[in-house]
Amino acid sequence: MNTKILSPLFVLLLMFSCKGQTETTTEQTLEQVEVKTQLFDADALLERVKFLSLDSLEGRRTGEKGGLIAREYVVNQFKKYGIAPLLSDYTQPFSFEGRRDKKTYEGANVLGLIKGTEQPDKYIVISAHYDHVGVNDGEVYNGADDDASGTSAIIAVAEYLKNNPPKHSVVIAAFDAEELGLRGAAHFLEANTIPKEQIAIDINLDMVGRNDNNELYVVGTNLYTQLQPAITDLELPENFKLSVGHDGLDDKDNWVSSSDHGPFHKQEIPFLYFGVEDHKDYHKPTDDFEFIQPEFYAKAVTVIISVFERIDEMRF
Repeated sequence: MNTKILSPLFVLLLMFSCKGQTETTTEQTLEQVEVKTQLFDADALLERVKFLSLDSLEGRRTGEKGGLIAREYVVNQFKKYGIAPLLSDYTQPFSFEGRRDKKTYEGANVLGLIKGTEQPDKYIVISAHYDHVGVNDGEVYNGADDDASGTSAIIAVAEYLKNNPPKHSVVIAAFDAEELGLRGAAHFLEANTIPKEQIAIDINLDMVGRNDNNELYVVGTNLYTQLQPAITDLELPENFKLSVGHDGLDDKDNWVSSSDHGPFHKQEIPFLYFGVEDHKDYHKPTDDFEFIQPEFYAKAVTVIISVFERIDEMRF
């Protein structure tokens, strides 16, 4: 669905000035895409992806050194932006047995809370996963798009919400062990972290940092038709497409259970999933920061914030 009309929110949004072709270093990338926005710090958005996809984090595998470093980094980012912990601490530890190797894994979700001003007992979960697949055959799988991009994006959304308090309470959820079977999201629900009836929706971000066709998908509106007004007649940035599908009702790959929104859907909690179609570097050691597309990425986060604003206006 590609629709464009003006909305007041986009008066505040993004003006891009691209200066030459994208280079591979962070410094050059940040210099070449100037982003002026009152919504979030676009430079910080990129810097977080850069850090989370460093070789030294060894692919952020759950329970391993790099995964622990990533977890601590996300906690510190929550603190930096004044995001309160949802629980007594920012982390929600859990353990599980691997399906294939029968190994016991120790994971931990990172959970923050922004209290709502009008419906504080109804929660919108905004999620991404900070883990990736680690090191395989001596090669580091850095997972810049999958899903360092989503992890950084939920922090950008939180940054916006701290300055623009939401009506519903918002849980900022950086889930662990998505790559091992959506375990972090499943634990969040199984532990009754928030009673099911108080969760209005999960908005999940997984792979939102690059697309050669400037196309972002939103999945869920064909299954939960009450959410369709959130994307109908939505103003989009220039040269940006927001498409629907991949919901099991068309001839495209079914993404309904492909990421952390899956456990929510299984419990009949509505969801919106934002992501791009698989690119050539998906689950490969070449999913590196240098291939993140700063202009597309910032536009994607801006659109996600616009959709959130509409969701927040709904009564659940």
